[in-house]
Amino acid sequence: MNAVDLNLLTALDVLLTERSVTSAARRLGLSPSAMSRTLARLRSATGDPLLVQAGRSLVPTPYAEQLVERVHVLARDARTVLTPTVESLDLASLDRTFTIRANEGFVTLFAAAIVTAITREAPLVRLRFAPKPDKDATPLREGTIDVEVGTQGVSAPEVRTLLLFRDRFIGVARLGHPLLDGAMTPQRYAACGHVVASRRGALTGPVDNALQELGLERKVIAVVPGFLDALTIARQSDLIALVPRSCLRNGEVAAQGLEGFGLPVSTPELTISVMWHPRLNADPAHRWFRQKLAAICQAMP
Repeated sequence: MNAVDLNLLTALDVLLTERSVTSAARRLGLSPSAMSRTLARLRSATGDPLLVQAGRSLVPTPYAEQLVERVHVLARDARTVLTPTVESLDLASLDRTFTIRANEGFVTLFAAAIVTAITREAPLVRLRFAPKPDKDATPLREGTIDVEVGTQGVSAPEVRTLLLFRDRFIGVARLGHPLLDGAMTPQRYAACGHVVASRRGALTGPVDNALQELGLERKVIAVVPGFLDALTIARQSDLIALVPRSCLRNGEVAAQGLEGFGLPVSTPELTISVMWHPRLNADPAHRWFRQKLAAICQAMP
């Protein structure tokens, strides 16, 4: 098999159809001499003359006659396998489960809109939201999840990404908190007690780096696993929470008894993306799904 040249299969199919070196050469865009050399290679490979002279034309040998249909089917199938295909996607009949790995904040804010929009177009599709304890790319590589949502940073250079939205950290305090009455200065902000969200239990982050440049330091009282936990504590205490602005989307701030405010120091912007493994890049259903996720998230107020 190491010596097999699939180009010979196509050439043999054309030669057996045309039964003329000149006509076969014209169809394949070759010179007659190049086509003659190809026929010689075919004879050597098969151990049969295949086409022999009969007056001014070529006629197939008995072995070649036996090959006509088989070679035509093989050549057609080989071209099909090695030619890019364009699959039509029927969303009405798409029966598939998509698994999304995301933190609980994203699920709380976006899951309802995602489920509604996806099932409206593809009623047989099921969505599975999986917890996100870390940024390990193994589930993407092994196919146990379809996409991951979050800031870029999974440990796999091959992972593809598509922007969902941009975010920024803000401060959040309960309604009536003394910090909200007066100018929001770095000094007043740092002097408060704080609750931070960190899966790894980290006490500091970008806002602390910015405060440190001003000779200030926050007093972190509590560390919780997720942003929604931080909001719950901020609502019921005098602690200040640090969360992405998206946590207070959809006009729910007043109902939650919280008020968000811009930080008195600058912190880096957050880029929230959907990530997937390149083996699913060309899959029509997966392409539709990830593009739909982006459209839903970008349309949220």
